[in-house]
Amino acid sequence: MAKNNNLFRGYAPYYYNQIQTWSGSHFPSTVQNHSATYGFWERSLFQRACSIVDFDLPDNWDGPVRDFFYYCLFRFGFLCVFENKQYGYSFQPCNLHGFDLYYQPTKAIVSNPKLSYTFKIGENCELIKLTPDYMGVWDIISYYAEKLATMDPAINMSIINSKLSYILGAKTKASAEALKKVMDRINSGESTIVVDMLLKNDPQSKDNPFTAFERGNLKNNYITDQLIADFNQILNNFNAEIGVRTMAVQDKRERMNNSEVNMKSEDCISRATVWKNSLQSSLDIVNRHYGEKYGDITFKFRFDEIEKDKEEVENVRIQDNIDRD
Repeated sequence: MAKNNNLFRGYAPYYYNQIQTWSGSHFPSTVQNHSATYGFWERSLFQRACSIVDFDLPDNWDGPVRDFFYYCLFRFGFLCVFENKQYGYSFQPCNLHGFDLYYQPTKAIVSNPKLSYTFKIGENCELIKLTPDYMGVWDIISYYAEKLATMDPAINMSIINSKLSYILGAKTKASAEALKKVMDRINSGESTIVVDMLLKNDPQSKDNPFTAFERGNLKNNYITDQLIADFNQILNNFNAEIGVRTMAVQDKRERMNNSEVNMKSEDCISRATVWKNSLQSSLDIVNRHYGEKYGDITFKFRFDEIEKDKEEVENVRIQDNIDRD
């Protein structure tokens, strides 16, 4: 697309060089982004995001090719679909070039070691878009992966700090061994333990043969449950961003009425609805171009299936009430 980046300062579609710049500079140089924990959550959230939509793809796009399709779509936000003699009906990630009257790209540039070609959109290729702004969803994944990776060590440290052991000081070797035995039997679950009275008082000095250090009030310092609650809230916020309806259910309390719960439920699918519309409009174009020869590409969102199941359950309940009457 054009090199003048000042034409757009609001809503996308963005220029391809803007997209490439943002994509390359999105990840900040922080410790979490290079840690195993960050990598774990990045991978986990990516798979969660992919789970919200199920595609019915051509047979030759099955297996690893299907995995690549999901990666391209969710990572980059779009891909080009084309047909050529060597690879038949296929797709590839691409760069965008040129623009029409509505600032939509006119060319898709594929740079693959096996295929390097510039396609004309609408003539010998079409685009499948997950998002209307050509941005993908990796910004959402990275945003929440960093927060979850930052929370992980805090939870780990809280668990460690809540495991303060008993600290006992023995004056003699015999009393030390006796204390070890007592603690072993306590930790093994014995309800009653009988000890020699010699353990209580030293026969010579009459002093206690051991000293115990106070552990303090651990309950007041225990914040693991709060950290886990905050951790789950971050994860639920991510679910709400991608269209997984978990937050509305988990946040329902006695003071929330059904109307408020339904509003939260609608909020959970607001962004995914935009993706659904973008996919449908772009696939309509792809299917008009290639569907007659290769079959239509279709999809369904997870929340649509959930709504369908809820409607069926509600219809059964209503019918049962009618039958009882």
